[in-house]
Amino acid sequence: MTTGILGTGISEGLLLKPIRYDWAYELYNQAVANTWFPNEIQLGEDMTDFARMSDAERHALTFLMSYFNPNELLVNKALAFGVYPYVNAAEAHLYLAKQMWEEANHVMAFEYVLETFPIDRQQAYDAHRTVPSMIAKEEFEVRYIRRMTEQTLDITTTEGRRDFVRNLIAYNIVLEGIWFYSGFMVALSFRQRNLLRNFASLIDWIVRDESLHLKFGINLILTVLDENPDLRTPEFAAEIEQMILDAVAMEEQYNRELLPNGILGMNADYINQYVKYLADRRLEELGFDAHFRVPNPAKWMAAANDTLQLVNFFESINTSYEVNARAQ
Repeated sequence: MTTGILGTGISEGLLLKPIRYDWAYELYNQAVANTWFPNEIQLGEDMTDFARMSDAERHALTFLMSYFNPNELLVNKALAFGVYPYVNAAEAHLYLAKQMWEEANHVMAFEYVLETFPIDRQQAYDAHRTVPSMIAKEEFEVRYIRRMTEQTLDITTTEGRRDFVRNLIAYNIVLEGIWFYSGFMVALSFRQRNLLRNFASLIDWIVRDESLHLKFGINLILTVLDENPDLRTPEFAAEIEQMILDAVAMEEQYNRELLPNGILGMNADYINQYVKYLADRRLEELGFDAHFRVPNPAKWMAAANDTLQLVNFFESINTSYEVNARAQ
C-alpha cells in the first residue's frame, strides 16, 4: 500500500476518510463553492462598448480568445493523462475531477465571448496555428504534455518522478500561473477604463478558479518533493528555475504580437513588466529567490496573484502543506 501521494494502484485511493491531505480536501470544497455558469453574466450588455473600441483593442481581445480557448483544453489533457493517473489520494482525485470540469466551463465561457461579440471565430481559432509566438508557447507545452499523453511515466524511478514535477511546472506554474495570469491582466484592464465590465466579471470568475488550480498545483509539487528527497538536487532546481525564465522570454514575444502598437494606458513593455513580476512571485512560491525584482505595474491585480507564502522548493517543507488562504 502506498504511503505517499503518488501511486498507480487502481485499488488504492478508494477511501476518502481519513483525509491524508487536508489541503486537497479544502481546495475541493472551495472549488465546489465557486461553481458558476457563463450565461449567468449578461455579456450582451457589453456590445455597446465593443462597438466603440479601437481596432487595436479588438485585436487584443480576439488574440486573447485565440490563446485561451485551445489552451484550456490543453490543460485538461495534462490533468487527465499526466496527473490524475499518478495520484492516489481520493481527496486529490476529487479536486482534479472538479478542476477538469472547470477547465471545460472556461472553454464554454470563451465560446460565449466568441458567440456574443462579432469576432471572426475562424480567425480566432486559426491564430494559435499561425502566430509565431503562440506556436512557440504551444510547442513548449505540447513537449511536456506529449510525454504525459503518449508515454507512461515510471514514477517508481527518480527520473519518472522528476518528469512528473517537470510536467506540473510546465502546465501549472508556467501555463496557468504566468501565461494565463498575464492574459487575465490584459482582459481586466478594459474594466479599468470602464469598458467590458460584464466581460471582466466573467474573467473574475475564471481567475477565482485558476487561483485554486495554482494553489493545488504548488501544494502537489511541494508534497511530491517532500515525500521524495531524491528529487531535491541543485541540478534539478536549476532546471526548474530555467523553465520558468524561458517561459518569460516566450511570453514577452507573445505580448509584442498581442499589442504591437499599444492601446490606451497599456503597451507590451507594461505587460512584460507584469509578467516578470508574476514570474518572481511564482519563483518565490516555489522557494527560489526572485529573479527580475521589478515592481508590480498593475497593483489593481494584486488580489488575483499575490497568493502564497510558501516554503523552500528543496529544503524544509511545511508539514501541513497548507497554502495560505487569502481573499481572491
